Amino acid sequence: MKLIRPLVCMLGVSVGALWDVAPAPASEGFVVAEDERGGIAVTLDGEAFTSYVTDQGNKPFLWPVIGPDGVEMTRSYPMKNVPGEATDHLHHRGINFGHQRIAGVDSWHERDTWASDPKNPNLAFIGSIRHDSYRTLAGGETAIIDSVSTMLSPSGKPVLAVEQRLTCAVAGDHRQIDIAMDLVAAHGPATIEDFKDAGLSIRVPESIRVDAKQGGAIVNSQGDRDAEAWAKRAAWVDYHGPVNGKIYGIAFLSHPSTFRHPTPWHVRTYGLFTANPFGLKSLGLEKKSAAISLEQGERVSLRYRLLFHRGDEQQADIAAAFAAYAAEQPAAPATDE
Repeated sequence: MKLIRPLVCMLGVSVGALWDVAPAPASEGFVVAEDERGGIAVTLDGEAFTSYVTDQGNKPFLWPVIGPDGVEMTRSYPMKNVPGEATDHLHHRGINFGHQRIAGVDSWHERDTWASDPKNPNLAFIGSIRHDSYRTLAGGETAIIDSVSTMLSPSGKPVLAVEQRLTCAVAGDHRQIDIAMDLVAAHGPATIEDFKDAGLSIRVPESIRVDAKQGGAIVNSQGDRDAEAWAKRAAWVDYHGPVNGKIYGIAFLSHPSTFRHPTPWHVRTYGLFTANPFGLKSLGLEKKSAAISLEQGERVSLRYRLLFHRGDEQQADIAAAFAAYAAEQPAAPATDE
């Protein structure tokens, strides 16, 4: 589809060096604008909300994500160096999807992950997810970025299609991003293997992570807390803590229609927060591999909501937020049919 920029349709523009788009008038809702690098800038009433980045690392990602009160809800590294912020795992970029092995391809890690170890055997598997096109861009009361990407082998061979619909919205005091993603065997059969490092991820801000010892906490819908929440199945997980002296949180909700709900969570006290329905053996939940073999045209559908809120999981009433989400019929990515 041909894009017009800026596209006034609910997803917008940012500040500083990230977005070079003029501020939008107040109270216009969401605005979406394609930037000169092929990504998308998203604003809400003229203020930054998020951006869809397509030209950094080896896969598309959302960064930064601005929560209530203008608070950044994603780690800055490696896109921006912030003094005192952890600089581990440079492949943990904002909100992204990656998998350590699909059809022999590792899109979770990047080549620079092993910059200090140029002979690491894992380098032979490093591929990418290439953004190809937008099917829908829309704004107003909600913001929609519907896109198609292709997972590529290290040699550049297409191995999987990634169809994704991102919907940004405001619900009461919460900001939310719904992610509807289909992994499609559009280029022949593909095996999605059983790995721990796989799934849809967000890397939380420095002060929220439990290991920062500033009061950050993890809790899931079953009541498991902090390290005990790792590899547990749950309808939702909340990761919250102090940012600029106040408590803010990220709730990650697994819709009942998503693949292998309730999702197992690869959530770590050092700040990684991943929904991983693929690595059942790797996470210690099953004795046999849970690898999936997709035939030509088959797909796996993932449906999640990220909720950015004030306070902890009780103050934000995440249990009620999940009940409301579970009662909805989540949107699906657009198709060419």
